[in-house]
Amino acid sequence: MTSQAKKLYLHLRWRWSIKKFLAELLEKRWMDAIIPFIVMVGVVLMFGLSVENYFSSESLAFTSRQFAETAFVALAMAITLISGGIDLSVGSMFALVNFLALFLTHIYKLPIAGVIAICLVAGITMGMFNGFLIGYMKTKAFLTTLVSMISIRALVRMLYLKHGTDIAMAGKIEPYESHVWDFLGEGFVFGIPSNVFVLMVIALVMHIFLTRSRHGWRVTAVGGGRRPARHVGIKVEKTVFFTYAVSGLLTAIGAIFYAARLHSAASETGVGLEILTLMAVVIGGVSISGGKGTPGRVLIGIIIVMVIMNALLRNGVGGALNAFIQGGILVIAIGFDVKWLKHLFEAIEKIYVVPTYMKIPKPPDPRPGSGSVFAFNSRLKDAESIGVDRVDGPEDVILDRNDCLYGCDRRGLIIRFSKDDFSKREIFANVGGRPLGMAFDAEDNLVVCVAGMGLYGVRPEGKVFKMTDETNRNWTRLRDDSRIRMADDCDIAADGKIYFSELTNRYEMDDWPIDAQEGRPNGRLICYDPVKGKTRTVVKDLVSPNGICISHDGHSVLIALTWLSKVIRYWIQGPKKGKVETVINTLPIYPDNINRASDGNYWLASVGLRTPAYDLAMEMTRFRIKMVKFVPRDEWLYPNVNWGCVLKFNEKGQVLDSLWDPKGIFVHVTSMREHKGYLYLGGLHANRIGRIRLDGANANWVGPEAYWGKK
Repeated sequence: MTSQAKKLYLHLRWRWSIKKFLAELLEKRWMDAIIPFIVMVGVVLMFGLSVENYFSSESLAFTSRQFAETAFVALAMAITLISGGIDLSVGSMFALVNFLALFLTHIYKLPIAGVIAICLVAGITMGMFNGFLIGYMKTKAFLTTLVSMISIRALVRMLYLKHGTDIAMAGKIEPYESHVWDFLGEGFVFGIPSNVFVLMVIALVMHIFLTRSRHGWRVTAVGGGRRPARHVGIKVEKTVFFTYAVSGLLTAIGAIFYAARLHSAASETGVGLEILTLMAVVIGGVSISGGKGTPGRVLIGIIIVMVIMNALLRNGVGGALNAFIQGGILVIAIGFDVKWLKHLFEAIEKIYVVPTYMKIPKPPDPRPGSGSVFAFNSRLKDAESIGVDRVDGPEDVILDRNDCLYGCDRRGLIIRFSKDDFSKREIFANVGGRPLGMAFDAEDNLVVCVAGMGLYGVRPEGKVFKMTDETNRNWTRLRDDSRIRMADDCDIAADGKIYFSELTNRYEMDDWPIDAQEGRPNGRLICYDPVKGKTRTVVKDLVSPNGICISHDGHSVLIALTWLSKVIRYWIQGPKKGKVETVINTLPIYPDNINRASDGNYWLASVGLRTPAYDLAMEMTRFRIKMVKFVPRDEWLYPNVNWGCVLKFNEKGQVLDSLWDPKGIFVHVTSMREHKGYLYLGGLHANRIGRIRLDGANANWVGPEAYWGKK
């Protein structure tokens, strides 16, 4: 095998990884329910094919009505589980509302609207009683709802003992006449049983509520952990109270449909329903420990349980044996829930990082005496320090038209230093997340890339506003990459469009160094149009796109690819529009931010110095796989970040100059800005901003004015 063929083989083998596909597949939210879904299909087919006429229209209509009534109660159980609680009283509440509906219709002959309203209020009231005790009085959900179950069941039996016969006789002598009541029990909507149709609507609303609304997210957050939820400002007591009220409402809806269908007055109505529904929701994938679950999973679980129970009854299995089987299924479901979630996260963690083969061209020699423009020197060692210990990690620095200096702080702040001697420090804005790249637009708004949040703007008076936090999805990938995870650096074209890089869409700010170990094309170049309010990915599958700079003529975007140690160009105008070409093929550093120089050239920051060991490791995929699996992260092999460096290059990609700091005062230089004859330095791990005088530089050159002209 030739060296070229071997390189192609290694590239294909490690880029298209089945482990990466499997990790992203397991990460999908619907994977939690994939096994219950497969079980559901298998159970339905197995019992459906073994029972005669099981799939006939009459049989399906009858079975689906039973299913819907129980499903309402299962949804009620699910929302309490998702909020971190449990409701063992749903069966008793179901029985009480069923009795109330029959009593009001058969004895008092109330209008159907009044009956439904009273029944719903009764269900909500019982739920609110549980919610008040559990949420505000801090009682245990299990014991509270257990006591409610016993108390309400006792009340139901007393009521049925006194009025059960009256209800039954009234129904035979003078049946309740109401088309709406008959419709609830036996009607159809578009060929679908009425209660099933209502169930579908409520399940959809509930799904949207839990997954797309702030109140729904709060319910999930409270279920995940009440103390953390309280610390972020969620009103835990109010949320818990609300979920139990909803539980009572859903239970009442199921009981109303049940009463309308069967007109049955029995004291044992709803007995065991709490166990049946608990079993269903756990089988469907709702976590019994809280914080996880959707209505879709609940419906999957209730279908499985109802089909099994129906099959057991048709085969003559009832009474104690049926209850024993239900208990066994519940134990297995709970055990599977705990083990599946535990091992699922462990599996994702073990296989998620998948290093790929990456051979980087040999770098120029930067050693002293090499005769290279990259040769080490000490030109940054005498840089002046600004704001020592008054700014934390200024990854990017920028100056405005009025000579004020801005640095982004790791605490989510934009720090501004006064224009004269920079002694006055103030908090210009708080963007909430980790600010990275910055740029001024034509209206002097400060555009900021915020890691984990997207692209934000800050008006001259300090008001923060969101620009965009998502882009178009790449449908060729299994993983939804529409959310912007790691917006890194930005620049603005003459037409106002903002181009910004996303270093990686697989990792967050805390884990971005893992992207270096993978070496995969996880990044992209994104464009946001403020006029149209649209965001789109213009170049995808880039390896670590970092620094962004619009060229002096405005026809292209320069992009620093950090882990590839190269600089590329994306054309936004002219005959090459839409094409990508290499500007600098290899460097002895890992490049970061790019910014314009006053003489028509460009400045390039260095995030670290390349080493032979790291270059070799990027070709050794198995070595890196073993490293990320078995070696603690603080002992991984990382690039050398001990030497600060800034380079200058021209339009053709020729490196013209280099400035180094061998003393390590300004290490890990991630940005630099030229302004009125000085070069200002920022660093991701610095506690200051640096400044050096540039010999021969234009002492009147101001970045925003060079972009937008004087005001």
